[in-house]
Amino acid sequence: MARCTVEHLMRELGVTGAVRGKKVITTIPDASAERAPDLVDRDFVAPAPNRCWVADFIHVTTFAGVVYVAFVVDTFSRRIVGWSAATSKETRLVLDALDMALWQRDRDQQPHQKGELIHHSDAGSQYTSFALAEHLDRAGIAASIGSVGDAYDNALMESTIGLFKTELIKPYRPWKTLSQVELATAEWVDWYCHRRLHGEIGHIPPAEYETKYYHETPGHSHDLESRSNPERFSSR
Repeated sequence: MARCTVEHLMRELGVTGAVRGKKVITTIPDASAERAPDLVDRDFVAPAPNRCWVADFIHVTTFAGVVYVAFVVDTFSRRIVGWSAATSKETRLVLDALDMALWQRDRDQQPHQKGELIHHSDAGSQYTSFALAEHLDRAGIAASIGSVGDAYDNALMESTIGLFKTELIKPYRPWKTLSQVELATAEWVDWYCHRRLHGEIGHIPPAEYETKYYHETPGHSHDLESRSNPERFSSR
């Protein structure tokens, strides 16, 4: 079917396609902060879970004001292992997302091993802060920072945030409050990790991909699928 025909039918039906809009800049570097080196160098292929996590946050406009949502993603499986939402983009926002990631892995009995995990982000002031650096150091996680203003240095995280906006934020706006964004994000993350198919990992959900890895790797027998609740977002 010709493109013009599709456009004509969509106009008649009042249907619009899902379009990824322009990115609003949330990365404000702190020139005085000491930056960690870029340990990833745009290579987001990890040999196993808990080897490389990428992090970033975006803003969501609501009737009550701006809400910021931060994510932590495991590059091995594309699984969102941690997230947080707040009305302030202070360092606490990204610390809470990191804490959830650490808690989630501990709960699943697959904690990271000190010295094996890299936490990669852009050069925003939240990610170059002393508080985050200290938090990572205590957890035995190596900090990695990409260059300023280059989305390719955190491309996998940019892709995840793009899906979040395209699949949840834009279709269901306007948003009213922080609590509404939090509830919807929790449902979307659950669906994204347990139901959404990802072409980069063989057209299966991230949780299933990790389960497959642990079942096929000697020394790992924990079934992550048994902890999933895949129906929450599908009922939305």
